[in-house]
Amino acid sequence: MILDRFANPARFVRLANSVLPWCIGATVILLSVGLYLSLFVAPADYQQGESVRIMYVHVPAAWMSMFVYSCIAIASAVSLIWRHPLADLAANASAPVGAAFTFLALVTGSLWGKPMWGTWWVWDARLTSVLILFFLYLGHMAIASAFDNPERGSKAAAVLALVGFVNVPIIKFSVDWWNTLHQPSSVFRMGGPTIHTDMLWPLLAMGLGYTLLYIVLLLLRVKSELIGARLRTLDSLRQDAA
Repeated sequence: MILDRFANPARFVRLANSVLPWCIGATVILLSVGLYLSLFVAPADYQQGESVRIMYVHVPAAWMSMFVYSCIAIASAVSLIWRHPLADLAANASAPVGAAFTFLALVTGSLWGKPMWGTWWVWDARLTSVLILFFLYLGHMAIASAFDNPERGSKAAAVLALVGFVNVPIIKFSVDWWNTLHQPSSVFRMGGPTIHTDMLWPLLAMGLGYTLLYIVLLLLRVKSELIGARLRTLDSLRQDAA
């Protein structure tokens, strides 16, 4: 099994060390290019004016909120089925990052909604389901650290992640299933993107930059946890020897 190759913590740390510099460099470049295109090159919308520029932060953050939770669900399934030693670490390391993306999506969505809808918040299907996703992230983090036995906490958090995954397709298709104020998808749709390329390329650059940022933070957090666990083991052995 391919996953078994990365079960060795030392091997994973070596891989992270070799990949991180490239990921960090690509992240900085893509986010810099994406922000420049979004703020200075992309045109203002004929209806929304300059407020449309919030889209370049809000939409990729919303994409990442669902993507990161999907990664957590996959890692949770791997942990429960195959007992992979790094799966729990990946899920637990991803949760705060996903919660941050979701919070960013909620805040920027409110800032965008005020000039467009005349209100900061409405309890429609899309906004409510994203708020539920944020609470699922918080619940995952709370449950993972609520037990004295870390293994039990990780297992309970994994079950929550798999049960809560049903909310991800609800978020995606809520604008199609129910009548909401939120506009339908204009990028990832069956008929292809409906957004103009002058706006699409900055949006995709920001989305890819966010994705690489998640990978960087994930690798750093898992690597830090592995090194911390190794140091704790060495300290325990030294105390036993003393």
